[in-house]
Amino acid sequence: MTRFSWHGYEVEVDKTATSAWYAEAEDWGCACGRCRNFLTLARERRLPGEILEILDRLSVPPARATYVCELYHDKNWKEKGLLYQFSWRIGGAVLAVPPGENGPGWGPLIERPWGGLVLGHEDYPYGAPDFPKPNFDLECQIWLPWVLDEPVAGAAE
Repeated sequence: MTRFSWHGYEVEVDKTATSAWYAEAEDWGCACGRCRNFLTLARERRLPGEILEILDRLSVPPARATYVCELYHDKNWKEKGLLYQFSWRIGGAVLAVPPGENGPGWGPLIERPWGGLVLGHEDYPYGAPDFPKPNFDLECQIWLPWVLDEPVAGAAE
């Protein structure tokens, strides 16, 4: 196990189990436009550098997120982008959380210039039903630009 400190969170990571699982995993599998937009940005490594650095240290490909969704669709989405929530499952445990509140099993959302980061455990397995235990989730909330050459489904043009 390797210890890391990420913005007040103290974690212990099983890098071997994590990298082995992701080596066999596929990219996030939803084919909706919003998820394909995320995948394009993840494959092009256009996510925040802080997140890419964490993922790189754990040998986790950014496009192999274990959960992706759009949280909020603003009427000015063309200028602001789309507010996403996405996460990656990590083998290991959260040892300590920074001060603040969040839901049961989750630490507080840490605001960063690019969005927010939170660690915790989601019981529903989403894209990682067979992930080794113990584990936790690294979750981000961030506005991402629309980069596909097609309209967002349902958005007024």
